[in-house]
Amino acid sequence: MYPTTLLHSIRRLYTLDPFKEDLGVLENTSILVRGDRVCWIGPDTEAPEAEKVVDARGLIGLPGLVDPHTHAVWAGSRAKEFARRLAGEKYADILEAGGGILSTVAATRKASLHALECGVVSRLEQMHRYGVTTVEVKSGYGLNPATEHRMLTAASSINTGPSTVRTFLGAHTIPAEHRGSRDDYVRQIIEEQLPLCAPLCKFVDVYCDRGAFTLDESIAILKAGKEHGLQIRAHAEQVTHTGIAEAAANLGATAIDHLEQIDDAGIAAMAKAGSVAVLLPGAQLYLQDTPPPVEAMREAGIPFAVGTDLNPGSSPVHDIWTAATLACITQGLTMEEALLGITRNAAKALGLKRAGWIGLNSHADIALFAPPVGEPATFESLIQHMGRPQAVHVIQHGKIIH
Repeated sequence: MYPTTLLHSIRRLYTLDPFKEDLGVLENTSILVRGDRVCWIGPDTEAPEAEKVVDARGLIGLPGLVDPHTHAVWAGSRAKEFARRLAGEKYADILEAGGGILSTVAATRKASLHALECGVVSRLEQMHRYGVTTVEVKSGYGLNPATEHRMLTAASSINTGPSTVRTFLGAHTIPAEHRGSRDDYVRQIIEEQLPLCAPLCKFVDVYCDRGAFTLDESIAILKAGKEHGLQIRAHAEQVTHTGIAEAAANLGATAIDHLEQIDDAGIAAMAKAGSVAVLLPGAQLYLQDTPPPVEAMREAGIPFAVGTDLNPGSSPVHDIWTAATLACITQGLTMEEALLGITRNAAKALGLKRAGWIGLNSHADIALFAPPVGEPATFESLIQHMGRPQAVHVIQHGKIIH
């Protein structure tokens, strides 16, 4: 028999069960976990006995949070680049001059597997403290077969911290040694990097934008990834409009990210394909970009996910709650959309059917939070108070992490 754990007397539980209305709110509720599944939910007065009991009185219960977009494996620092951007330089100009991603590539190529593992474990364990139980992690700072594989190996060998969903992003930018031979690098991605890295990944991704990959190059790479059994996503329409959102949606993309410059055709294609829009307000803030057309996407019925876009340069945001707050303030999401964006819709963006919500037979990934002092036990208080909510308890795969 699997061990049982009772999360007892949660003041307000938001199940976000897709089969329930109004965020699936339950009050004075207990949850029984057996093994890695939820097996009972009901009033605390009817709670069954269990081998372990967690006192959840006064706490807010949520599904384990999901960060659907990070670049959490890297080496080196971009602090000086941040100062340059504050002085007025544009990120795209820094990238085209050999900085930005390329400076991180140089440092990451020099880093050992052990150093990369230590870095990503530390970053993801910090996310755990904010209630995150699932994180998407990309490659993309190697830009050669050996380093891309080493990055993904580091992300896949984590024994502590949130579960990882890995994405191959060899098409992050053109490395310095191939600036005069773009076709050779695209060929290397398709013929060398993808066969080596695909077994470690669930997704293939591309950065299609000014200074990065063209639309035709991006489509070829996404198609090649799909042939290796990978699901599709894309860094799309961030700095300039390229048409990649429409193209990726037409290829069946699970999620499409950034979207500041998406047009009506891209929105229509995403709605038809059922692609999730992954909003990244940290990058928008740091790069001082315009917000994506949230209202137009909302009217089209596109679901929103929200990610940190954690990376060393354009979005060094480690806290998913900060991203949720910024998505409301700078991008126009409602609080309900932001909550769904870091739970159920974020899981949908990663192709995870049993994560991001709580119900019978769902994953036993649950986070319990205390409201800020003087605030009611509601999710709105967690979103309003930026950077405040660290989890009191995190349960992952049915185990009490802390």
